[in-house]
Amino acid sequence: MVVSRWRVLGVLAALVLTVCTAYTVMPAEARGGRAKTGTITASSAHSAALGEPIAYNVYLPAGYARGDQRYPVLYLLHGRGDSLQSWTQAKQTLDEMIQAKRIPPLIAVMPDAPWSERGSWYVDSRYTGSDVPGRPVETALTRDLVKHVDATYRTAAIRTARIVGGYSMGGAGALRYALAHQDLFSGALVLSPAAYTPLPPGDSSTRDYGAFGLGGEKFDDEVYQRLNYPRLLTEVDPDLPVRLFIAVGDDEYANPDPADARHDLDFESEALYNAARRVPGVSAQMRILDGGHDWSVWGAAFEQGMADLGPVLSVVPPAGLPAPLHGTPGTDWAGGAASHADGSTTLGYAASGAVNGQSHAGGLDVVLSRLGPDSAARWTRQLGTAADERLYGVAALPDGGVIAAGYTKGDLDGHHPGSTTDDAFAVRLDADGDVRWLTQFGAPGTADRVYGLAATSDGGAYLAGYTKGALSGANSGDKDAILARVTPGGQVAWVRQLGGPGEDKAYGVAADATGAYVVGGGPAGLPGTTALGGQDGWIARYDADGTRRWTTTAGGAGDDRLNAVTVTTGGLVLATGAVGGDLLAVAYTTAGKQKWTTTLATPATDAGAGVVPLPGGEAEVVGYTRGRVGVMAGQADILTVRLSGQGKQVAAAQFGTARDDGVDPFAEPNLFAAPAPNGKILVTGLTYGTTPGAPAPGNGDVFTTLLTPTTGLPTP
Repeated sequence: MVVSRWRVLGVLAALVLTVCTAYTVMPAEARGGRAKTGTITASSAHSAALGEPIAYNVYLPAGYARGDQRYPVLYLLHGRGDSLQSWTQAKQTLDEMIQAKRIPPLIAVMPDAPWSERGSWYVDSRYTGSDVPGRPVETALTRDLVKHVDATYRTAAIRTARIVGGYSMGGAGALRYALAHQDLFSGALVLSPAAYTPLPPGDSSTRDYGAFGLGGEKFDDEVYQRLNYPRLLTEVDPDLPVRLFIAVGDDEYANPDPADARHDLDFESEALYNAARRVPGVSAQMRILDGGHDWSVWGAAFEQGMADLGPVLSVVPPAGLPAPLHGTPGTDWAGGAASHADGSTTLGYAASGAVNGQSHAGGLDVVLSRLGPDSAARWTRQLGTAADERLYGVAALPDGGVIAAGYTKGDLDGHHPGSTTDDAFAVRLDADGDVRWLTQFGAPGTADRVYGLAATSDGGAYLAGYTKGALSGANSGDKDAILARVTPGGQVAWVRQLGGPGEDKAYGVAADATGAYVVGGGPAGLPGTTALGGQDGWIARYDADGTRRWTTTAGGAGDDRLNAVTVTTGGLVLATGAVGGDLLAVAYTTAGKQKWTTTLATPATDAGAGVVPLPGGEAEVVGYTRGRVGVMAGQADILTVRLSGQGKQVAAAQFGTARDDGVDPFAEPNLFAAPAPNGKILVTGLTYGTTPGAPAPGNGDVFTTLLTPTTGLPTP
């Protein structure tokens, strides 16, 4: 029977560990040497909930006694029948991982759980039987013990500095604590969790000790299901993200009754993983290791799990997005922003409803708002048709006005009746928000889109995007990249079309006194270039009259693209995007010679979306990451990377909400960056999260913030 084998394993493990740890190792300091390892000390904490002490072992990292820094905390829960000594064998792994800098120095707390004959399952039991009545174990550990630890040791009393782990019964407890107490824990190490769905098999020890009892009955179906993870997953707060590392052995005891096969722990663990990874706010990793329900699995899984969860621990909270957010209760998309000398900002986005008393034409409308330094709107203009409009750039003009550009599916300028396919457009507003002109153009009956905008010194602009038609000669393939020159009066002076046999798009453009640089991506070599493999990033130089001077590709053998470009104060042309899932920055001379290339890589996806020149030839690249560069805020965070004029990384940071920021559900960046007064950087983008102290309109909203170049983080 399952219960019998696990009881034997638990008793044997407890006996072995008691023998092995029943002595004291003299610290290295006492022997005249310098400690390179942590120490384990026995202690206790009074529990008001239990009316008695909670015994625990505490691991303090090397150097704890000599410093004053704060530490993250790892709580470790033992299995049924075991004791606080069980987790002491993790000490060597913690020492080695900390010394190798695979995880930060941390405190580990290993509480004893003797209640309900060591079968408490770490929950508040409602069993009132006279043999061994249930106890409020969950309240004692999550309230009394955590409060004691934070008061006794130099911890950081924030959720990003706490995780919980456990094996078997302790794995079930760790899972419950991470999901039911998101305010306390940011992650859980869930090893061989004894968490069954929808109910445990008939011979499981979960039924024997009163943990899930009610009154005089030791097990109650409703109580168990209320406390188990399927119910908890429906109640997860996605604004308090939880990271789970789940591991199980491939040879853990199989239930002898074929009807209970789905309760084998490998099956149950996979079911947990597949349920958890589909819940907003929960991320999960799953490992199946060689071995059974013992330390041959838990020891190896502990190291792997700490390698995943440990680096995310932080004694400082993540940097968030500033309030307010802009948008409507429907779906909204960022469209660019421009900063003005008086400290105001013109924010552009596509909105699915009326904004600031304007009329909503239908679908997505273009919204342009002039915001004061206090984020209050001085004026708002909403432009749209019954179809969708998207905005992909806002640029400041010397007279205080702006040019904005994007695409429309309708008759936005009043001169394209019956239009049902995408057309490019540009619009100029004066400093008071009045429309000076609006120009719409495209090949009839085909899609034409603008994804990039750069203002020119004369009040005109360059627009970059793509066409499926023929705007300048024959179409070379599925889509061709385009570059268009718009005059200060709104006329299209010329359009240049560039493409190969595949789908080529231009995503960004920058202007200087003599012409423009345009960047994009495509699946095959453009004229004059050699294909690198997969999707290639590319950059091209055009003179002011539309003459193409050079074109070159950037990237590797995988899928790559360039999203934005600028001309630095050192005279280099600097483009950013992604190469093989990593952020890419590549610099060229104005003649097209590559000077340097650099990447920023995490194990997850990273991409550059905007780039702003800084004094001295430096530049700030703005993008997004799903990995860890600084302190992780959530799923996709805004990523900032400061580069020297020689391409060296000077600083990097990340910030955001608990949800996706700067990237849309199609994995496309929706993020823009522009220079601002006093050396700051204006950033706007899409967010699916919330900001402290302010409501979010919902369903995808738009943020705007100023960054300090020295930190790459929002200004206070």
